[in-house]
Amino acid sequence: MIERRLGLTAAGVAVVVLGAAGWAIGRLLESRGVFLLVYGGIVALVVSWLLGQRRPALSASRSTPPPRVRPGRRVEVEVELTARRRVSTVVVEDELDERLGQSSRFPVAVLPGGRSVRHTYGFVPQARGVFRVGPLVAEWSDPFGLTRRRVTLVEPQEVIVHPRVERVTDRITTREWEDPPVRPPVLKPWPTGFEFYGLRDYVPGDDPRRIVWRAVGRYDRYLVRESEQGITDRVNILLDTDARRHSPGTPSETFELAVSVAASLAVHHLDNGFGLNLDLNSERLAGPLRGRTQHVRLLDQLAVVDTERAPLSQALERLLIDPMRHAHNVVVTPEIDPVAARRIRLLRSQGVAVLLVLTVWDDTEPATLHRAGLLGCNLVQVSAGSSMRQVFEHVVGVTGVRR
Repeated sequence: MIERRLGLTAAGVAVVVLGAAGWAIGRLLESRGVFLLVYGGIVALVVSWLLGQRRPALSASRSTPPPRVRPGRRVEVEVELTARRRVSTVVVEDELDERLGQSSRFPVAVLPGGRSVRHTYGFVPQARGVFRVGPLVAEWSDPFGLTRRRVTLVEPQEVIVHPRVERVTDRITTREWEDPPVRPPVLKPWPTGFEFYGLRDYVPGDDPRRIVWRAVGRYDRYLVRESEQGITDRVNILLDTDARRHSPGTPSETFELAVSVAASLAVHHLDNGFGLNLDLNSERLAGPLRGRTQHVRLLDQLAVVDTERAPLSQALERLLIDPMRHAHNVVVTPEIDPVAARRIRLLRSQGVAVLLVLTVWDDTEPATLHRAGLLGCNLVQVSAGSSMRQVFEHVVGVTGVRR
């Protein structure tokens, strides 16, 4: 790195060090011969620097990488170099962020004027984030090998790596009381629901389109179709970003898993046409969103989200004062502390449904699992390497397991 800043090779740095030492020895011994050697080294270094000033007559282009990619997808990049006149002994490097992979470096021994050469390389991103591909630089040295010059041929390009998204199943419901006609204290926006429950007598105010005319002929009275208690068309996902609760390390294992869970759930609900809000501990990250067209916008924001110092209880308090509580709420966190547990109990006492997703790891405290189990809400435990689809198909609830 020091050599690159000085524009010198290792041999050039050695000449500078030996010249300084020779100057000191020449002063000490008052030797003219030593001074002549030092002057000769200085002249050689200056001549090398002047010869290395000539820029290679190269033009370059890089194929445009996709602006957004999924983790694990291989990205191919092609670099083309064209020489305006004869070029020799040049090294070309396309720099990559270390999280994308190793920079591609290839030599050009001789390239006649008017000729082109192509070089193809690839990388496989494994971590989410916003990264730069490039710059593409050319590096050359003087005939004595004492100096090194670099010039940028192509500016860097930005690549956004989205969080890992898996297929999950999450049944939208805000029913806290499963047996009609008992209703929760907060009415739902779709009070008729989607699933058939039974037939009842017609009362004034019912929609005539819900009358079952076959039943009228059989029982000689007006009967209307009654569906199960309604579901909501609004989903709130709370992503715990408290760095103190997640596993240590960069990146944090539990935090990356939590981001992947939030992204998978968000994509699932947007595909189903539900309205979606995504909240961090300190603020709302995205929303309201609706429809598949919002995938890119949401995943772009999740690609750059990072941990912070705000507690999960801060996001739960915003949920408590939300005037529209008829929502399906998902809390994704690695740990439930006593303060957050009290907030969730208060939400449930007001008829608000909560699905709790715990991102567990090897050092997850047993008290967290015990505390989460006592909350009485549906609970999902996700660990690194597990299949989210299989885990979400078996949601552990108050009364057991439901599919």
